[in-house]
Parts: sequence; C-alpha cells; structure tokens
Amino acid sequence: MRIIPAIDIINGECVRLSQGDYNQKTIYNSNVLDVAKNFEDNGIQFLHLVDLDGAKQNQIINHKILEKIASKTTLTIDFGGGLKSEKDIEIAFESGANQITLGSLAVRSPELFLEILEKYGSEKIILGADAKNEKIAVSGWLEESEIDIYDFIKEKIKYGIEYVISTDINKDGMLEGPSFGLYQKIIAENPDIKLIASGGIISTKDLVQLKSLGCEGAIIGKALYENRISLNDLKPFL
Repeated sequence: MRIIPAIDIINGECVRLSQGDYNQKTIYNSNVLDVAKNFEDNGIQFLHLVDLDGAKQNQIINHKILEKIASKTTLTIDFGGGLKSEKDIEIAFESGANQITLGSLAVRSPELFLEILEKYGSEKIILGADAKNEKIAVSGWLEESEIDIYDFIKEKIKYGIEYVISTDINKDGMLEGPSFGLYQKIIAENPDIKLIASGGIISTKDLVQLKSLGCEGAIIGKALYENRISLNDLKPFL
C-alpha cells in the first residue's frame, strides 16, 4: 500500500482544514517546498497536492507551487483542486503533475470527464469521490449533492476509471480514525478498484487495517502535521 502525505495549499501556504471548512484553517508551514523536500528526505515517494484556492475559485491557482515541487524533488505528485476545464488540466500536467484528481468535474461535466479520461488514460486520472453521509460533495466540499457515492464510483468504473480517492468529509482533519466501513463497502462492490483512502488517519494501526481491507494507497495529512504519526513511523510501510 502506497503512503501518500498530503499538502493542502491556501495563499501559497501548507494548511489543513477540519471537515473541509475554510473557516477552520491551521497554517503549518509557509514554505510548501520545504515540506515536500522533508518528505522526500525521509523516503517518501508520493505526494497528494491540493489547490484549495483553486477548489474555491473553480480554476487552477497554485500551479507555480506544483511546478516548483515537481522540478526540485523526485516525488510522484497527484494534483487536485480547481481543475474544471481542459486548460486547467493541461496546465497541471505541464506543471509536473503525474496524476490529477477530478471530482467536481466528473459530477458536473460527465462528458468532458470521459473525454479527458480517454485523452490521458486511466493511469493519469484519479476519480475524486469525496462524500458526506455517503453523498458526493463538490467544489472543495462547499456543496453537497444527492449523488450516492457507491453509484457514482460504479458508473465511472464502467468507463475505465481505475484509481479512486475517497474522503469521508465527516472524518477529515478530525483525527478520529478513517471511515473503514465506507472503504470496505466500496472495495466489496468494486474488487478491482485501486482505492486510495483519505481522511481521519491517526495511527500506523489505521494503516495496517486499511491495507488489510485492500486499499491501494493511504493519504495522511493532519496526523503528520500534529505529530500523531512521525515520518520515522512510516518507514516500515515504505
């Protein structure tokens, strides 16, 4: 199982939100590149980079930071937030993203989503399936929909999606443990999926359990920044 630290960006700084609430923001470091380099220096190979400014403004904003991290580290980066058009997606890949995560676009512009999936291939496109009470949320979680998360994932898999990142918004940033039941059900219904768990991870025991469920990756954010999990603790998983 891949270990994928998260860096969320607002105003060029490394931050974390609680339950996706922009009013519950903690700034952890004003130098995002330093954070990424520290991950790399500790054996981390992957990075989940989220443009929260972009998610709020419906267009890519922090591509220069993506470019800086991609050019100055060897990290394999998946990038999301604000990717609402073909142009945004081109910019993300040109700036050094190895994969991109599309959530809102998959909900609001399904035809464009399929075009992009066809153009770039399933290795480069991750479906963002973030949910509150099992209903898909979009626009940096500022809006909830009535779309059932399980139906949403099933539909996109029919079109060739392999990678899915799923966050239970109720768990995100709360340091209360992941949504094991959600992931178990997603994998049970879609056994061939490469599911990346995100939100609520608080200990290496959580990582062991997620791996046993069959998750392909686990995104860790607040637990790292709040020193609940150290980079040293992650070394046996790398």
